[in-house]
Amino acid sequence: MEHKMRAFLVGAMVLLLSVLAAGPRPARAQDLAQFEQRMTEFTLENGLKFLVLERHEAPVVSFHTYADVGAVDEVKGITGLAHLFEHMAFKGTKTVGTTDYEAEAVAMAKADEAFLELKAERRMGDKADEARIQELENELKQAREEAQKYLVHDEFEEVFVREGGSGFNAGTGWDATQYIVSLPANKVGLWMLMESDRFADPVLREFYKERDVVMEERRLRTESQPTGRLLEEFMAAAYKAHPYGEPIVGHMSDLETLTRAEAKEFFEKYYGPSNLTIAIVGDVDPDQIEALAGKYFGRIPSGPKPDPVETVEPPQLGERRVVVEDPAQPFVLIGYHKPNINHPDNAVFDAITDVVGMGRTSRLYKSLVKEKRIAVYASGFQGIPGNKYPGLFLFYAVPARDHTHQECEEAIYVEIERLKSEPVSPEELAKAKTRARAGLIRQLASNSGLAAQLTAYDVLTGDWRNLFKQLDSIEKVTAEDIQRVAKQYFTTKNKTVGVIETTVTED
Repeated sequence: MEHKMRAFLVGAMVLLLSVLAAGPRPARAQDLAQFEQRMTEFTLENGLKFLVLERHEAPVVSFHTYADVGAVDEVKGITGLAHLFEHMAFKGTKTVGTTDYEAEAVAMAKADEAFLELKAERRMGDKADEARIQELENELKQAREEAQKYLVHDEFEEVFVREGGSGFNAGTGWDATQYIVSLPANKVGLWMLMESDRFADPVLREFYKERDVVMEERRLRTESQPTGRLLEEFMAAAYKAHPYGEPIVGHMSDLETLTRAEAKEFFEKYYGPSNLTIAIVGDVDPDQIEALAGKYFGRIPSGPKPDPVETVEPPQLGERRVVVEDPAQPFVLIGYHKPNINHPDNAVFDAITDVVGMGRTSRLYKSLVKEKRIAVYASGFQGIPGNKYPGLFLFYAVPARDHTHQECEEAIYVEIERLKSEPVSPEELAKAKTRARAGLIRQLASNSGLAAQLTAYDVLTGDWRNLFKQLDSIEKVTAEDIQRVAKQYFTTKNKTVGVIETTVTED
């Protein structure tokens, strides 16, 4: 039980940290001028934007590719495709990851053909020909095995590892898909070649294998985890119209029917140069970077930037509540709709996060865990599911042994009402602002972390400089602002509640 609780908390914190990388932790305003002196910005003719920050303290460079596409850009029928494409981007190109691309392509085409026929036969339901289904499954298996003969496993990653790379990874959220790696400074040309190649000419090899991997990931992280099921049900209840309510991993029935053709179409729409922003931070020469970028990335054809999601979540008409019945430990989530990162009140929500939810000195932790001892953990933060569109401010608590989610829920409401009725003390507000400064300073110590923040801020707010200007906004937050925002947004009508109702199993 403790392991499951910790797994959820870790997952929540991973989401929180990814959000914070796109939002709340700014630097001292006077540092902006110093950063501008070392920053070079340029955009290629095809629309791909580069942010190049010189840091010559060590001969290493961090690369961060930010694709402005995530689960929020999917539609019913292809949910999970953004996450699946993250897997595909590691599979290589026509020259990397294969011993004979032409022969491999023939085998992959046969696999596609067999799967489409299999999909059509299965659609017939009770009228489907079971013998034909078995025959097509065998054809698909044989074609996949044939394609595997030409595969060079993990060659794309191994090239970087062999040349001293570290931190090679990717991640998919509701707002974006991001690819990261750090390399020695003398390997910039290698990165340019490899990264441009996988966006210019990717090969979606092992598609059905990776789709099966994602399906298993869904089984393990969502369907087999009570807290995973709760979060999925909670998001679906909180959003009835906007695609923020769809799971990043996708619905199982969609995953089962995704095709390589759909993945290719999704790639062509969302992974073009106009939808990519790349930050390069480290021991680099900006002139060299611009020349290499033009040589390698400039060859990728331009295209229009995809339109943003136009669906707007309508105001709630009343409280929404979901209950997951399970023998697991009880749990409670409370979410309130809030504006996106560009709203003037974003800094106020940052301050509220620090006051009520950050660490063992926060109001929620002190009240529910230390004083009342009804919870083993309690917190609150903004940024779920994302920052690009209006999201949620989330409160949650893990009840202690012999205590209930009802007790924790009521205790959370007490703290929310305090925000509305009592001005935050000058000491609390000062601590929140101090933590904001300290938080950014810690993140600026890492080339990779800084690259992530620069790209996210540039895409989400329109200017990477807002990473630094955000502190000015937090510094201006007053106790009256916190009261006003709490009264405006933390209302019953604007609330969604999700709980795990612990059931008793019979021996």
